[in-house]
Amino acid sequence: MTITLAIGVARMAQRHAIIRKLPAVETLGSTTVICSDKTGTLTQNEMTVQEIYAEGETFAVSGIGYAPEGILTQADAEIQPKDHPALVECLRAGLLCNDSRLNATHEGWRIEGDPTEAALITVARKAGLDRSIEEQAYPRMDTIPFESEHQYMATLHGGEGTPRLVYVKGSAEAILPRCHNVYQSADQRTEVDESAIHREVDEMAAKGLRVLAFACASVAPDLGDITHDSVAQGLTFIGLQGMIDPARTEAIDAVRACQRAGIKVKMITGDHVGTAAAIGRKIGLAGTEGTYGKTIAISGREIEALSDQELIGVADRTPVFARVAPEQKLRLVKALQARGHVVAMTGDGVNDGPALRQSDIGIAMGITGTEVAKEAADMVLTDDNFATIAAAVEEGRGVYDNILKFIVWTLPTNASLGLIILVSLFFNVPLPVLPLQVLWVNTTTVVFLGTMLAFEVKEPGLMQRSPRPPRTPLLKRSSVQRVLWVGIFLCAAAFTVYGLERVDNETVATARTAAVNTIVFGEIFLLFACRSLRVSMFELGIFSNPLLWLGVVIMTVAQLLFTYAPLMNRIFRTAAIGGGEWTVILLSSLLLYLLFELDKWLRRRRAERSKV
Repeated sequence: MTITLAIGVARMAQRHAIIRKLPAVETLGSTTVICSDKTGTLTQNEMTVQEIYAEGETFAVSGIGYAPEGILTQADAEIQPKDHPALVECLRAGLLCNDSRLNATHEGWRIEGDPTEAALITVARKAGLDRSIEEQAYPRMDTIPFESEHQYMATLHGGEGTPRLVYVKGSAEAILPRCHNVYQSADQRTEVDESAIHREVDEMAAKGLRVLAFACASVAPDLGDITHDSVAQGLTFIGLQGMIDPARTEAIDAVRACQRAGIKVKMITGDHVGTAAAIGRKIGLAGTEGTYGKTIAISGREIEALSDQELIGVADRTPVFARVAPEQKLRLVKALQARGHVVAMTGDGVNDGPALRQSDIGIAMGITGTEVAKEAADMVLTDDNFATIAAAVEEGRGVYDNILKFIVWTLPTNASLGLIILVSLFFNVPLPVLPLQVLWVNTTTVVFLGTMLAFEVKEPGLMQRSPRPPRTPLLKRSSVQRVLWVGIFLCAAAFTVYGLERVDNETVATARTAAVNTIVFGEIFLLFACRSLRVSMFELGIFSNPLLWLGVVIMTVAQLLFTYAPLMNRIFRTAAIGGGEWTVILLSSLLLYLLFELDKWLRRRRAERSKV
């Protein structure tokens, strides 16, 4: 089992998933719910500002990516930003209330920091604002960094002979309650209309845009630092910027594959609920009819109002969660687990640690994730891509399959050898297999045959099956039945061959050699049948696992040495056998293979009838 799990770890690493805890490989295969971040995991994390709202008007921005190439338009006509003071101030706020950098290299434009902030730098450059000039005119004096619980960032700017200003950017829900008027120009303000601004936010969000609000305030000329109290009220609303973060094509395919596999996918994001719902629709997340079309999306504020018991049902049927705080992720995981789900949860921040530990599979982001998140996780994504999670689940299912195949293959051998001893003692007849020969069978077959099942390829239709119920035992009734009848068959075959040899007046050594070979070659033929517990090995590809054939060749050579090499004859008390014995051995082994294939076919037919 350890070898099989280790091989699964190696395969997952090749697909950008680093497993930190070995048992997580198998647990992945029984995952029933994946809770994923949106930005960078389900989307490309390449932000581009497409719409700006200022002065009560909407402006469009052309161009894609971080290259500052594009124009600003209104009603499809190009505008001069300098003719719109509030627009310029909105762009300036995004440029100065910003900790990221955008650098031109010979390979193109590269960002240092957050992609959202890089998009704000790009759109400001498109409008002709030079960051170095703006920073010289408005040098930064202090900062309130962004924190998810506050949902905004603020910076204090001022210099010799210049008034001191505070710029604030964040979610509309966090910014608007702090504003008492709206910026029109340097010396003109108007009354704030929160409902009109929220309608504009909803319209942008419905297009799948991530919306940021911007505000400013004049402060005392002697103010040297700012606190949360400094921006608690009295701000001037400047405008909104809406940016697109396209969904990953491979993530859309991966979500579809997970849904076909019976795995629920849930998106958790800090974005506006309308933005989250629009992106959810694009990647294929859907529920019953709700406020935002056929994707049910609820906000962190709504989650907060629910009791733990109420949240269980809501969490199970809701695919999109917006404006979610880190502590609410923990509540969601517990709610889903209370419903009986095996939960995989992604996270990248320090505050995501409790949710990652609580989940059955904690998944940290390798690129954007903090060390705290990685330490708390069972798996780390080196590419921060949702498709990698789906690939890891597929590998986990393959690992579970291979473990089960090995168990169903190896237990009949132990059962048959145990039965041989019991029958011999009960009926007081000579042992057809000696203890040392039992040791030979167990040692060689597990190493040369059983281990090769760990390298078995994934079966077709693996991701079309429903997840394995969490409390399902490793050996179900069907597997136990197979172990019993195969064990009885091998025991009966060994006694039959041994008896036939003794009837023919062969020596005890010859009879025992034939009995041992009956068990070993029965295991070889059973190995081919156990390559899949559902379909024939011909559907997998006869040579799709070359290591299995290598193991069979090595085992066959070892068994021939066991039978004919004088040294082995002396050690194991064996003797050479002839063509007649080999014919009986191979025919009994072929019969076992055919009976096992018949068993699979009958079970498959029974399962198909039960679905009709």
